[in-house]
Amino acid sequence: MSTDRVSVTRTIPAPADRIFAVLADPARHSEIDGSGTVTAARGGSRTLRQGDSFGMDMRWGLRYATRNEVVEFEPDRVIAWRTLAPFPLRLLFTGRTWRYDLRPVEGGTQVTETWDVSTEAPLGRPAVRRLAGGTRRSMERTLERLETVVADGHPR
Repeated sequence: MSTDRVSVTRTIPAPADRIFAVLADPARHSEIDGSGTVTAARGGSRTLRQGDSFGMDMRWGLRYATRNEVVEFEPDRVIAWRTLAPFPLRLLFTGRTWRYDLRPVEGGTQVTETWDVSTEAPLGRPAVRRLAGGTRRSMERTLERLETVVADGHPR
């Protein structure tokens, strides 16, 4: 495992398009967030596209908000966004990338979530790297929750 990237993989017994629909709708992120930090999307439900920005209300001890930019987008295959912090936090802690790769396999879809801090602000990167263990556990819970949401067919 690289110190800058953490990935977890889970095979989810659902088609890629159903999984991707949840990942590409920021309003659904609080349903699947395994860290408990995502509280709500700013701007309601919508399907993201390449280059879109979306906001998230967060809580990790204190309440704060992030702005996220979609940096990769291939329908039903790949979605990635970069999380950007507001000023003055953006001087130190901003820029990590969250990526989901979906690959159809027998019995469902293999989903790999990757947390990439190689895109994080250089000054804050050493501190953020220390979050890798907890982030891995949260990502495992996220994929478990994603499986539950798509298996239950929560259509919105």
